Amino acid sequence: MAKIEISNLGRAFKKKGSATERFWALQDFNLSIEQGEFVTVVGPSGCGKSTLLDLLVGLTKPDEGGISIDGKRIQGPALDRGIVLQGYALFPWRTVRKNIEFGLEIKKVPKSERKDIIDHFIKLVDLIGFENHFPFELSGGMQQRVAIARALAYDPEVLLMDEPFAAVDAQTRETMQDEILSIWEKTGKTVVFVTHSIEEAVGLADRVAVMAKNPGRVKEVVNVNLPRPRRIADVRNTTDFSLISHRVWELLQDKEPLPLNVGGSTVDVGEAILADAAI
Repeated sequence: MAKIEISNLGRAFKKKGSATERFWALQDFNLSIEQGEFVTVVGPSGCGKSTLLDLLVGLTKPDEGGISIDGKRIQGPALDRGIVLQGYALFPWRTVRKNIEFGLEIKKVPKSERKDIIDHFIKLVDLIGFENHFPFELSGGMQQRVAIARALAYDPEVLLMDEPFAAVDAQTRETMQDEILSIWEKTGKTVVFVTHSIEEAVGLADRVAVMAKNPGRVKEVVNVNLPRPRRIADVRNTTDFSLISHRVWELLQDKEPLPLNVGGSTVDVGEAILADAAI
């Protein structure tokens, strides 16, 4: 049994100015995600990626189909899922320690146990020395680390991430990508990570779910056969990374692999990239 099973999922919204017409943001969306798998979701703007996350969190309900975790249908928000958003969503009146503690309070973890848990995750996201700082005293990357630690501290089975690094600079983004990979490798969580970046999608994932729009659906799931443990900088310039990224790009552009003439022989785009890399 898959950890997450998304079956024939559909979500519709009323069209503006019409009492009866509906627009399908998602329809016939199908995807299975295994325990401990890191799956990224990429697609064009307006394809329904954020709608998918809302349904996974349980903030909205589908009009067709459904989502199950360990065979149980999602009926609403629950502590088996943690969410990390683009905008951090930290409580400004709480310190780093108190922000991380929030989920433990909701879960009613005894106070006597909370300190060790919080200390563990502060160390995990490299925020030792900043435990008593407030969010406004932290950089964007540090705030996102707090958000990740808060989502992990109450031990959810699934971690949902919606463009979590989009608001930070390029250098911080790459650092955060490596950190989330390290955290994932240490915790073994099942991760669903939504992004607009092909490079990020390929660099992080075991598989990339490429979406099409109107209505949103899975167009193809691309396997990422890159070695683990993995650092983005180590794999970015490899031939395999280029091939996989190019395939994702083709899917986003609604293009099938096109034959090219290289050295007098007809090959597909992937083979052309390999040939070019060998020159």
